[in-house]
Amino acid sequence: MKKTDLKLGAALVALAAAASLAGCAEKNTAAESSQQTAPAPHAAYGDWGVDTTQGDPSVRPGDDFARYANGKWLDTFEIPADLPGYVSFTKLRLDAEADVRAIIEELAAGEAAPGSLEQKVGDYFKTWMNEDAANAAGAAPLKSHLDAIYAIDDQDKLMRALASIDMNGPAGFGVIPDPADTTQYIAFVGQAGIGLPDRDYYLKSDGKFPAYRDAYKAYIAKLFDLAGIEGGAAKADAILAFETQIAEAHWTQEDSRNIQKIYNPMSAEELKNLAPEIDWSAMFDEIGLSSAPTFLVAQPSALDKEAEIFAAADQAFLKDWLAFHFISNHAEYLSSDFDNAKWEFFTKTLRGVEEKRERWKRGVNQIDASLGDAVGQIYVQKHFPSSSKSAMDGLVQNLVDALHERLEQNEWMDEETRQQALLKLSTFEPRIGYPTKYTDYSTLEISGDDLFENALALSDFAWRDQIANLGKPVDRERWDYPPQTVNASYNPLLNQITFPAGILQPPFFDPAADPAVNYGAIGAVIGHEIGHGFDDQGREFDEKGRIRNWWTEASNAAFKERTDKFGAQYDAYEPVPGAHISGELTMGENIGDLGGLQMAYAAYHRYLDANSGGEAPVIDGLTGDQRFFLAWAQVWQGKYREDELRQRLETDPHSPPYFRINGPVRNLDAWYDAFDVTPDDDLYLPPEERVRIW
Repeated sequence: MKKTDLKLGAALVALAAAASLAGCAEKNTAAESSQQTAPAPHAAYGDWGVDTTQGDPSVRPGDDFARYANGKWLDTFEIPADLPGYVSFTKLRLDAEADVRAIIEELAAGEAAPGSLEQKVGDYFKTWMNEDAANAAGAAPLKSHLDAIYAIDDQDKLMRALASIDMNGPAGFGVIPDPADTTQYIAFVGQAGIGLPDRDYYLKSDGKFPAYRDAYKAYIAKLFDLAGIEGGAAKADAILAFETQIAEAHWTQEDSRNIQKIYNPMSAEELKNLAPEIDWSAMFDEIGLSSAPTFLVAQPSALDKEAEIFAAADQAFLKDWLAFHFISNHAEYLSSDFDNAKWEFFTKTLRGVEEKRERWKRGVNQIDASLGDAVGQIYVQKHFPSSSKSAMDGLVQNLVDALHERLEQNEWMDEETRQQALLKLSTFEPRIGYPTKYTDYSTLEISGDDLFENALALSDFAWRDQIANLGKPVDRERWDYPPQTVNASYNPLLNQITFPAGILQPPFFDPAADPAVNYGAIGAVIGHEIGHGFDDQGREFDEKGRIRNWWTEASNAAFKERTDKFGAQYDAYEPVPGAHISGELTMGENIGDLGGLQMAYAAYHRYLDANSGGEAPVIDGLTGDQRFFLAWAQVWQGKYREDELRQRLETDPHSPPYFRINGPVRNLDAWYDAFDVTPDDDLYLPPEERVRIW
């Protein structure tokens, strides 16, 4: 729950798990053997890897490349009623859901030994699917927990409740590799305490924000009513006012991803001096952090102000506030009345989704989030051929080689900084398909007849699994998500790039596709993740994942000049009326996209030089370079409902898909040449305004 979800803290999510896509191949590698220089007859999309029927040929590529490549799809595709949006990831995630469901139901169908993984997965899924039992229980599972909250009669008990992994409080906690010494773990402390997605939902008065706040109050009141607690409407007014104070103290999303601002190591004594109104000793004792020698405090000024806000609050009110968040945090594990109320607010109102997802689909997501490794090993055996892993190994190496060349030829970086960049690149650790070590669930107990207590047990297990790391060397073999995950990531603290089995499928990776397509799709994804090591925040870490400034003043100034120009481009984009992309918030991902395309394009031409004399065949009237860029556009084919898009603009470090297509390509000379883009085209940028970073 709260503490588990914040294990890296909102401030470090963009740094320690920056998500994206990429892929490539090299001469005489396993990857090359699976690719051909002519159209592959069995490609998953079209004849050679891109479905060209989904574009709009009436649009000039230089006017709107996203519509040129995906215009028909954008005009005709209907987002499924139970989803907030649909992108290329979505189909793969839906396929993975069905695959994992089959595994779960197979495990659940047999006679499993008590304490086995089969028993734990099967029983949790059974209790989740038994909606009749949840409805029969009603609010009863809450009673002992709410009674305990309302029985609080002293400050020590209050502080312990505010720290509990199942409650909300002024701070979120976690355990991560220490940015100063990434061989050891450190406890993390960050701002918390609000129920809406971001501070701006409390503070902005334009657009839909006032309506969102009204809906939040109605949701709070409804949960109190369902739980049998009187005075819900008045309590809702007080809770919104209280959380608005907290929101005013919170740091922005932009500041919370700035490693130089959020890296504030403190001893326990220094943390107590920072926010003396909080009894940190009681809180740490409650959640098992009493022995932590040092804490990474992400937003110190926010914690200082939050401590004052909580100290000034009436204890009776804080018990109401704790009760509401306990109910809300666990509503999906209660009767359909609670579950529907949470869905209505967080999914329908805040994200614009029209229909609730089928229960089995949500159950599969529950398993993936809490017991993912238990089914991940079976998923890999069934759905991830060893040939794909071999091919990806070759692709990753080719992208690394391409960036090595680009760094050596970089004109704005001086020699001292260049050598440090090459050193960092040499220590990159790619992780492909699946981990070598899976989560040990032996201490987890799952009941066959109590969904609510199972949810609490999983939350407790996840937290114990984290704090068990304190005092131990960092385990570089553990993954943050199971292999069936459809995503990819870079962890700057460990200098690792991770590509799970779930994403290594078309349209990202297709061994039967034309090489240009795999380079423009998974190649650019690999490049994106590698590029995170050199984006505006990743560059603050050295070859060992430590925070260290390895940049000379001259190279730093040259980098800043380019990123400022790049950020200004994205600041000008307005995906919905009155809401712009934040170039600062999305900077790391935008650099990843631009750098990934640059690396993948260079790697593609290295492949051509090595295999076909530098020439690519023309297929269906399209050159190799055109197919390369169309593959990138197909990867980012996507659309969101307006409420979901507005939420993402406030909280998501990724630009919307449409702008992940048009934004990077207009900075690449090769795209201009490939599609004969001229100054008369809308996306045209003069050469001196095009940003070239990596």
